[in-house]
Amino acid sequence: MELDFRKSEKTGEEMYSGTHSSGLKIYIVPKPEYSGSYAIFGTNYGSVESDFVVPGESEVTHVPDGIAHYLEHKMFDQPDGSNVFDKFAKYGGSANAFTSFNVTAYLFSATSNFEENLATLLDYVQSPYYTDETVQKEQGIIGQEIRMYDDNPGWQLFFNYIGCLYNSHPVKKEIAGTVESISHITPEYLYKCYTTFYNLSNMALVIVGNVDVDSAMKVIEEGIKKNEPFTEPIGRVHPDEAEHIAKQRSEKKMAVAAPMFMLGWKDNDVNKSGAELLKKNLEITILLKMLFGKGSKIYKKLYDAGLINNTFSTDYTMQPDYGFTSLDGESNDPEQVFEAILDAVDKVKEKGLSEDEFELAKKVAWGKYIRSHNDIENYAVTFLQLQFMGIDYFDYYDVYKTVAFEDVKRRFDEHFRRENAALSVIRPL
Repeated sequence: MELDFRKSEKTGEEMYSGTHSSGLKIYIVPKPEYSGSYAIFGTNYGSVESDFVVPGESEVTHVPDGIAHYLEHKMFDQPDGSNVFDKFAKYGGSANAFTSFNVTAYLFSATSNFEENLATLLDYVQSPYYTDETVQKEQGIIGQEIRMYDDNPGWQLFFNYIGCLYNSHPVKKEIAGTVESISHITPEYLYKCYTTFYNLSNMALVIVGNVDVDSAMKVIEEGIKKNEPFTEPIGRVHPDEAEHIAKQRSEKKMAVAAPMFMLGWKDNDVNKSGAELLKKNLEITILLKMLFGKGSKIYKKLYDAGLINNTFSTDYTMQPDYGFTSLDGESNDPEQVFEAILDAVDKVKEKGLSEDEFELAKKVAWGKYIRSHNDIENYAVTFLQLQFMGIDYFDYYDVYKTVAFEDVKRRFDEHFRRENAALSVIRPL
């Protein structure tokens, strides 16, 4: 197959991309100056997809919560009983996988034998093998993992926070499911999810690093096990989510040295994708830097008062149909931090945002994008995740340059509303 070539005038980065006849989207970003290489093979499928309509069918399929994560675990089982990690180790590759709310991905990094590692990746991700015996065995292993998450304060803080924001959207559910939900997983469920979401037209392959494009494409062409691409989208069935938050506060006691908090705002400006979604991400990222960055007045006031420490951080999580900002850290008085931040945001609304601070924060966002190219793993993972949202990370600058001060002011008034704010706290026992 022929790949399209693009070169960024702003960064000098080069990329080869195309869509295979199987529907698989391929992106190769060669970096000959690097010693290593990284490949990630992912599907647009995560923990939120418990109800879906398979293309060509009319009925909704319901599967147990946690099945996407379960399927990821089971992909490492091979029909011949071999161990996938041993295969990678043979070629000096370091392999891993992850499941998030919306993506399941399989990956490796290597400094040699790239083609052999790539062939191994393509082979095992396209070789599902589930039996009653192996599925039942995995229930105990994943059950232990779920109980570990139950005892993880950071994990509990995060999901309690999401539980405050969302009433019915499946993002509020645990990624791994529950011990009860995974007990209902069968080989039949796994194969149904695999044939639906692991159709190559629902997947993408991103390669970044010191690779030869022609050699990589030869491995890909030989490694793709043909399947018929879907001619219509997978029906992703999510319940309607109300704009109001489920509750404002959540508190739990666990074995922690100091109280932990996570607070933020629910994003109700949803159902966006592509450049429109990336622009919203940039606007909110810039606002978080302006309002709560370490050079901001709000941060300095809270820090000087001893209400926060250097664990304080900010983030924005987005998908086409949901999004939320989060501020987290440690504090002896999380409620005071929450109220102080809400009051400070209200005062900024009265006084207005600073255009000079906007320009500075915007430059910081561009610098962060440029630095992301130096970490081939982070770049590849981000590229894959954004691609499934219809966002072309390679064209970041085209969207970045459209973000204006007036856009950020509108986003500020729309997103940082007191009625959409929530607080999650983990306190010491």
